[in-house]
Amino acid sequence: MAFELPALPYSTDALAEAGMSAETLELHHGKHHQAYVTALNGFVEKNDVLKGKSLEEIVRFANGKADLAPVFNNAGQHWNHILFWQSLAPKGGKLPGALEKKLVEDFGSVDAFKDAFKTAATTQFGSGWAWLVLGQDGKLKVTKTANADNPFAAGQGHALLGLDVWEHSYYVDFRNRRPDYVGNFLDKLANYEFAEARLNQA
Repeated sequence: MAFELPALPYSTDALAEAGMSAETLELHHGKHHQAYVTALNGFVEKNDVLKGKSLEEIVRFANGKADLAPVFNNAGQHWNHILFWQSLAPKGGKLPGALEKKLVEDFGSVDAFKDAFKTAATTQFGSGWAWLVLGQDGKLKVTKTANADNPFAAGQGHALLGLDVWEHSYYVDFRNRRPDYVGNFLDKLANYEFAEARLNQA
């Protein structure tokens, strides 16, 4: 079974009012994410060892193997983007009670969490991601990863929210103002209900 580009959980213009334009979604989802899926399918087609493996199994199998770096990059980016699209919501930014309580418990305050997330996202040099994760110790943490890496592959915990900080994710709407893009995500786009659901699953 070939991997497929998942449909967005909202229309391409649904996030425009909250700061992410239809043009960004059409390019980012329809072109960038599709390219990762297409490339991954090409690698699987040529490598019998990868055939029949789930996306998570491929990410785990290819991680750290120099000869499989292109496989990891495309599989990792496919995994990352599946989570990213669900981390966004047309009326995002509203914290449900249980997640808010946990954030205050583990970070001291919601503002402290947002500051930590902004720091991670803005100090990730070059391309990469910022994440809210549930660590192995049961505490919420903010982490960042470079390029296609993610908390699942890096053993950093269970990802609840992911923010793409590759330039293609914000240049149409925010040009080079990554801090504004990150702040806008936290306040207007972040799907905290999705994060709470993943926290409950974990």
